Amino acid sequence: MGAIKKSINWRDKVLTVLRSHNGAMSAYDVLGKLRQFNPKIAPPTVYRALSALEEQGHVHRLESINAFVACKCDQHQHAPVLSVCNDCGLVEESIAPEVLSALSDLAKQSGFSQTRQVIELHGQCVACCEGASP
Repeated sequence: MGAIKKSINWRDKVLTVLRSHNGAMSAYDVLGKLRQFNPKIAPPTVYRALSALEEQGHVHRLESINAFVACKCDQHQHAPVLSVCNDCGLVEESIAPEVLSALSDLAKQSGFSQTRQVIELHGQCVACCEGASP
């Protein structure tokens, strides 16, 4: 009788890895963590999982640093404002519908047809500004 192959839900594994980390992670950082669980996992598996999670609103891609972070809000109908600390890597997520609305209005006025909004702020978190360790 043949062995039954147990299917691994890589989306859940990828999301667990991202949720266990305060900052953003590259796909290869995630891959490194997952290889501790399964050394044979290939990069396309991680990229497919990240893409699906992003489409579902469970992760956000930080365009400026080509990295990913788990979604921390339950309001998936709005694009988040992601604040990235340049010192410690902490990523904070906020929802600012008025900002998103103003950007949409600006795009419409210029005739620009937007497909999505990505808002990233880079600087220092409160802990780094105060000189404390995060």
